[in-house]
Amino acid sequence: MNLSDRLIDDMKQAMKSQDKLKLSTIRMMRASVKNLEIDLKRPLDDSEVLDVLSREIKQRKDSLQEFEKAGRDDLVVNLATEIDIISKYLPEQLTEEEIQEIVRQTIQELGASSKADMGKVMGALMPKTKGRADGRLVNNAVQQFLQ
Repeated sequence: MNLSDRLIDDMKQAMKSQDKLKLSTIRMMRASVKNLEIDLKRPLDDSEVLDVLSREIKQRKDSLQEFEKAGRDDLVVNLATEIDIISKYLPEQLTEEEIQEIVRQTIQELGASSKADMGKVMGALMPKTKGRADGRLVNNAVQQFLQ
């Protein structure tokens, strides 16, 4: 079952169980996917759907930080729940140690030695970690190795 079909099935389950937050979150995810399908004039494959979901999580994490700074606990709880719901559709996230190992191997493969090589390293790393690691964590790990 592809990711789009899974979203539809889970939306139906949320309707049956009357889980309003899960239902609205899944509808939001489906709307984002559908908007991109309309823009591209074709159905999305699973990797493109993962990109959309990763973008949605990133937006929520950014909003979560802002709401925490503003003391809006009511919104923080809802956003945290939405992040948990969306996370269930993403592949298992890499640990920091796994990210550092992938970064170390990639730097060795490319022969990178300075911060000037950062773009080249990031370009090679992002396909390897796509959907499985936050870009900021990967960027920080590369900066640690390329000092």
